[in-house]
Amino acid sequence: MVSRVLVTGGAGFIGRRVVAALLARGHEVRVLDALIEQVHGGGRPALADVELRVGDVRDGEVVGRALAGMDAVVHLAAEVGVGQSMYEIERYVGVNELGTATLFQKLVERPVERVVTASSMSVYGEGLYRERGGRIRADVERPRPAGGGWDPLDGAGLPLVPVPTPEWKAPSLASVYALNKYAQERLTHVVAKAYGMAGVALRLFNVYGSGQALSNPYTGVLAIFAARLLNGQAPMVFEDGEQRRDFVHVDDVAEAFALALETPAAAGRTFNIGSGVDVSIAEVASRLAAAMGRPDIRPLITGKARAGDIRHCFADIGAAREVLGYAPRTGFDEGLAEVVAWVARQRAVDRVEEARRELEERGLVA
Repeated sequence: MVSRVLVTGGAGFIGRRVVAALLARGHEVRVLDALIEQVHGGGRPALADVELRVGDVRDGEVVGRALAGMDAVVHLAAEVGVGQSMYEIERYVGVNELGTATLFQKLVERPVERVVTASSMSVYGEGLYRERGGRIRADVERPRPAGGGWDPLDGAGLPLVPVPTPEWKAPSLASVYALNKYAQERLTHVVAKAYGMAGVALRLFNVYGSGQALSNPYTGVLAIFAARLLNGQAPMVFEDGEQRRDFVHVDDVAEAFALALETPAAAGRTFNIGSGVDVSIAEVASRLAAAMGRPDIRPLITGKARAGDIRHCFADIGAAREVLGYAPRTGFDEGLAEVVAWVARQRAVDRVEEARRELEERGLVA
């Protein structure tokens, strides 16, 4: 059984919960994290019973030393954010792709038993759809919306019906971030197999929970909405707000990583990790406002789309249930209550308008 695990990016929002889940199962954990300002705000997180090494995953010497004595790796270190990836291209490709390449270069010299890499639902582009007549469509590419036409259409001009997206759907890479995450997946599978390691990739859907960086305008959408509401501002919702997503609690995601480390049959596989339930972005904003005691603050529907965004995508988690024994336990209302209780004790700098201007100035919002 794996006992010593290196978690790259282990001081981040998801990383801290993964570390806690691994410790609870008796693993020894070492964390490698760059503690970047945008995510950590310049602070150094307290990680009990964990060896924290501060360093950049692109630094081969740092990575090599961090791997010493490890049996497995959970690779979470990454720049995160579809919108920002479209103009911070060098930064995102550098950390996400070169960082992963650096990790595997060192793993060639010092192989471990298993590597579990965090991928993203963004690799799908548009999710799976069904035509009104029942035909399934896995090849939908929505043109950049114009004139308020948000939904992909069939040949008769009728909106396609979104359905849960399984892992067999071919990737359609609509953003730099999606390209990065797919490259991380493929590096994991190709290199791990070649050098006798078990490689697993987890495609995470919209992860939320307490502890997410509220002042980072490129973090998860629920945290962004919470920061706006905390400052008395309306959540900013792109398009018409009816785009549908799958929100999965961070504790369920942490459990999935632990299962992926420990399940022999997971080797060489890629799994969706979501809740299996879809909800519209406008509904998320309204439910969060009500839970925070601000039902009077209605979402600001912009009627504009961001380059790299997709319309609908939510998870088919059948493979993770069957192979990993994954069973999400936190319902959205329960998770929302936890987030609200935590947010009430926080302060947040609302940088959403600043982020929007960055996108608009580059012609990435229309």
